[in-house]
Amino acid sequence: MATEKSWLDALRVYSQPCVLSMAFLGFSAGLPFLLVFSTLSAWLRDDGVVRSVIGFFSWIGIIYSIKFLLAPAVDACSLPFLTKWLGKRRGWMLISQLGVMFGLVGMGCSDVHLQLQQLALFALWVAFCSAIQDVVVDAFRIESADSVYQGAMAATYVLGYRVALLVAGAGAFYLAEYFNWRVAYFGMAAFMSVGFITTLCLQEPQQKRSEERGAGLDGVGVWRRLLGGNLKVLVSPFVDFFVRNGRAGLMMLMLIAVYKMSDITMGVMANPFYLDLGFSKSEIAEVSKIFGFFMTITGAAVGGVLVIKYGIMRPLLLGAVLVAATNLLFAVLAVSKPSLLFLAGVISADNLSGGIATSVFIAYLSSLTNTAYTATQYALFSSLMTLPAQLLGGFSGLVVDNYGYHAFFVYASLVGLPAIVLVFMLMYYQNSIAVHNRN
Repeated sequence: MATEKSWLDALRVYSQPCVLSMAFLGFSAGLPFLLVFSTLSAWLRDDGVVRSVIGFFSWIGIIYSIKFLLAPAVDACSLPFLTKWLGKRRGWMLISQLGVMFGLVGMGCSDVHLQLQQLALFALWVAFCSAIQDVVVDAFRIESADSVYQGAMAATYVLGYRVALLVAGAGAFYLAEYFNWRVAYFGMAAFMSVGFITTLCLQEPQQKRSEERGAGLDGVGVWRRLLGGNLKVLVSPFVDFFVRNGRAGLMMLMLIAVYKMSDITMGVMANPFYLDLGFSKSEIAEVSKIFGFFMTITGAAVGGVLVIKYGIMRPLLLGAVLVAATNLLFAVLAVSKPSLLFLAGVISADNLSGGIATSVFIAYLSSLTNTAYTATQYALFSSLMTLPAQLLGGFSGLVVDNYGYHAFFVYASLVGLPAIVLVFMLMYYQNSIAVHNRN
């Protein structure tokens, strides 16, 4: 039986190079996200574009939700010259980062009034390259280290990602205010060099290819693999998941689909709620940036340590319970006298629990993948994690309009109950399998 690690040993995981490097890759992955969403929306509105058109621009984000369709190409295809020079994973990372950089420069060069369609196409290109980068960075992380490090690597990834969100949000706004939006997007393109340099400095992970994966694929051209009728590239990752997990595979997919549902459902109406309480935009920004940022990072770090200390399932349960519970704090806030201090406390609790849940959940998703199909399987999981929640979140406004904020936040909390139940069921199933194996 393995001895339990001390807290000091658990904390030392953050000194590992594989863990530290994920902060820089997280920054590179997070930077483009706001630049095709809320920051872009602010730019469009600032230049007088009507809100209906700005709404159409939000459809660009669909690419992030269907990025699992891009993953088979990342898993199966080699890039001329780049794969030979850097390896498959680093080659894909480099080309996607360069693509994002090019797209941001193109966006900065576009005139909102005369070249709106061109701006939309460049934004679509940025989202496309960013989605590919997400897929390959996830695969690189999973293949670079054992599962024991995945929680901590997820935590540093979240750290880098959150810093990038600050840069792409507040940083871009400051540049636009003191200069203009063109300079802002040129500056963001320059920040993508962080990922570019990191990719060149890292070592390619050792990929373990199964015999089944390699059969019939070696020596076949890229396009023939994907378009020549070879369905193995697309089907095998999904068949492999159910072969390895059996009947529990469906339960695992159900958990993935509902685990973030409570958090995302609540998040849809968070900013309108703050405004309706009477808080100014500057107060909301200051509280969410100061408290939200640091509490999310703290929560992610705590989640990584908990995975090292206790494994994945118990922290996974804790994260699900905390996310559902903190939504009840918003329900209390909804019927209380508006207080900036109370708001800061609720946002702090929400971001702390969200940070814990996110880093632990990423570690859980990572543990479910087979290194033979890392990119495809992880991208499928991450897409399944967000799509149902986004669909349900679309009805949040109707709930608030008909029943009020207090009922909405209670509803958002109850939405988290299926995740708690499914974690308990999976823990029971795993314990039953362990007892059966011992006997």
